[in-house]
Amino acid sequence: MTSSRTSRGGLALVDHRLTVPLDHDDPGGEQLEVFAREVTAPGGEDRPWLVFLQGGPGHEAPRPTGHPLAPAWIGRALRDFRVLLLDQRGTGLSTPWGAPRGATLDPEREAARLVHHRADAIVRDAEALREHLGVRRWAVLGQSFGGFCVLHYRSRFPDSLTETFFTGGLPPLATPVADVYAATYATVRRLDAAHHRRFPEDAARLRAVLDLAAAGELVRPDGSALTPRLVRTVGNQLGLDGDEALHHLLERDPLSPAFVPDLEAMLPFTGRNPLYAVIHEACYADGGRTSWAAHRALPDDLADGSAVLTGEHLFPWHFEDEPGLRPYAATAALLAEHPWPRLYDEASLAAVDLPGAAIVYADDAFVDRELSEQTLAHLPGVRRWLTDEWPHNGLRLDGVRILDRLLTLARGPR
Repeated sequence: MTSSRTSRGGLALVDHRLTVPLDHDDPGGEQLEVFAREVTAPGGEDRPWLVFLQGGPGHEAPRPTGHPLAPAWIGRALRDFRVLLLDQRGTGLSTPWGAPRGATLDPEREAARLVHHRADAIVRDAEALREHLGVRRWAVLGQSFGGFCVLHYRSRFPDSLTETFFTGGLPPLATPVADVYAATYATVRRLDAAHHRRFPEDAARLRAVLDLAAAGELVRPDGSALTPRLVRTVGNQLGLDGDEALHHLLERDPLSPAFVPDLEAMLPFTGRNPLYAVIHEACYADGGRTSWAAHRALPDDLADGSAVLTGEHLFPWHFEDEPGLRPYAATAALLAEHPWPRLYDEASLAAVDLPGAAIVYADDAFVDRELSEQTLAHLPGVRRWLTDEWPHNGLRLDGVRILDRLLTLARGPR
């Protein structure tokens, strides 16, 4: 393990790099590097640790920047903790995953490697870091997919934890992935209807954009055209804080030079982050095969030709319509039929009375509220905060307030 120290804005930053096995059960096999940045406030060297597990899958941890500190939740966390920001394997400064420009992947080899990029492997990486840092126990905070990792951590290594915090990230237990997507389709449908009630003029504008896409007139800088079904995935923004941003996009001339690049930047699955697409459905698989679950669960009235938006729903055609994802089509197809092991053990979870708190968003388009509440029933010690005040990315929008209340909930009278 190597470490390097710097300081910025009064904060002490220590970068840790640790070599770990691709498969933790095969320590002599292929190796990866995992990166984590330790952040400590002045005088905070003896504070307990908080590990942050980022959403995704496929996204790196945030970088603390600026004055005031952003993201703001880190500043709040530093009052109580020293914070460790882990770049999950395959992301950020950890060993990246993806094809170098112009390279050809071996689908079977890459599928076999990506089997080891889910929550179970990420938690084993965190455990390796904990042991190398000489930490007895630490707290963990998981945003979205990071919460899936926290739940696996709680299920597998509860003795390594002091507290567990979830922000929009309580995954369903032993639920068919198609059922998960059926629930999120229903939420996105409600958010779509709410958007058009708020901005009634956007219905005609969206239809005009879809007609232009069908005619092949929404052309990206690389010469490829945005298809209507790809355009409709911009509904991903409705589950975040992008409702007004989507309206501002639609009120512009769709043939103006900036329209297509700005729309493309709002799409959830592109070649900029292939890992997010290729293992996306696998992150929900608490056992069994995914078999293109979002595609199978698609309601008839949301099929091709509809003007109702979709959200964080991955389809086989993403690997046709999105040029940057085409090199990964065969790998994704293999993973769609991979028999995934269980990630969570209900008996183990129920036996662990570990303090914690979870914010559950009432209209979460990414992690369904009802399924999250069912999971909470298996987590003694984790206190629920149900709210409709923020969308799925509330931690980014109002992180100080959210983290402050989660800490208060977890540490209140029991």
